[in-house]
Amino acid sequence: MGTAAGSSDPQLPLGVTDADSAAEAAKADTEVPPGRPDPTPAAEPEKKASRAGRNLPAAVGVGAGLGGLVIGVLAFAPKAWLLVVAVAIAIATWEVTKRLREADVLVPRIPLLVGGQAMIWLGWPYGTTGVLGAFAGTTIVSMLWRLFDRGLRGRPRNYLRDTAVTVFTAAWVPFLASFATLMVLEDDGAARVFCLMIVCVASDVGGYASGVLFGKHPMAPAISPKKSWEGFGGSVLACIVAGVLTVILLLDAAWWIGALLGVVLAATATASDLIESQVKRDLGIKDMGTLLPGHGGIMDRLDSILPSAFVTWLVLGAFV
Repeated sequence: MGTAAGSSDPQLPLGVTDADSAAEAAKADTEVPPGRPDPTPAAEPEKKASRAGRNLPAAVGVGAGLGGLVIGVLAFAPKAWLLVVAVAIAIATWEVTKRLREADVLVPRIPLLVGGQAMIWLGWPYGTTGVLGAFAGTTIVSMLWRLFDRGLRGRPRNYLRDTAVTVFTAAWVPFLASFATLMVLEDDGAARVFCLMIVCVASDVGGYASGVLFGKHPMAPAISPKKSWEGFGGSVLACIVAGVLTVILLLDAAWWIGALLGVVLAATATASDLIESQVKRDLGIKDMGTLLPGHGGIMDRLDSILPSAFVTWLVLGAFV
């Protein structure tokens, strides 16, 4: 006959229940004999992000890898820079459109991807005329695409909003990036692109270091709480030094052109960071993507470079 619940098992010593036996067995299983290593080591402490909110080792490693790619391409195959930019812009455009569509902003993805490539590649044979023509064509096609993307039946919902955001995306990502490819087509194009990239890196590094060490006064707390005026000061100083050195050594131009480039790019890069931060706040996201550990997506790495490419093209084209 079976025993009642909670009664003693007839095969166990008096006063020892099934529950007591299970507890003792579990304890025996977890005990480790003297001199034998614990089979369940303590969990590793969780990696902490830096004060600036990044995984610093990953960010440095990815940044070094990207820097090596840029140096290698510009030093040994400058025309391949167009391919590098084209691939990066395609990924960045995909990231932005994906995030926008997740927020129910229906931007036409295919016209933006195809039009972005047209802006990059048509600049090679036709210069600024090819870029502007591709941008205008992308705008027109996107307007029509959004108008008829649900067929001829029914009225498109949020057409004005979606079309405006589409034009903004086309200008923000591929159009501004095209000036980085226009520069490389000049006789000293690789050196000009080097000036752009080195000064932008100096802005990021100088702003990060100064902000972490001395940052106390937020610049725009409602948009980017970690960005401080002290960090901006460090960015300006680093950009001026980098601008003067690169313009003198790489372009053999006057020092004041480098100083001007440094000041302007420090302001442009900082403003660009704030613009992307506000866009991400509107969308309710932290990063545009996850492709680059410690940085986010490709667009999170390009945010300060895109407007800076146009400014560098303009300043160097006017004074060098």
